[in-house]
Amino acid sequence: QVQLVESGGGLVQAGGSLRLSCAASGRTFSNYATGWFRQAPGKEREFVAAITWNGGRLHYADSVKGRYTISRDNAKNTVHLQMNSLKPEDTAVYLCAADVSPQRRYNDYLADTAAGYSYWGQGTQVTVYS
Repeated sequence: QVQLVESGGGLVQAGGSLRLSCAASGRTFSNYATGWFRQAPGKEREFVAAITWNGGRLHYADSVKGRYTISRDNAKNTVHLQMNSLKPEDTAVYLCAADVSPQRRYNDYLADTAAGYSYWGQGTQVTVYS
């Protein structure tokens, strides 16, 4: 089991920044790729960013590329999502998730669909106002 807890969400004006954190406990988190997703009311869960177990590869959705940065600190079992130049359309619940697939780990592959992730946090709300 992997337990994930997100924090850092809040209310921010358009153009502002937030830094989300995903703290993990349980199975060896540093072995797993980690992704961030977001879900707005009435919409499907949307991929945001992902990072391999060692931080060697990153993958971003086109909608956040150049504005968001994903990083991890395996010594602290934490993954961060730095969000800059926020827009009202970024408003959503942000969730982190862990991919425990040994095959994807071996291939250094980052999944960008929710089906690729086995463990999920409860999410943190991000609201951007104009």
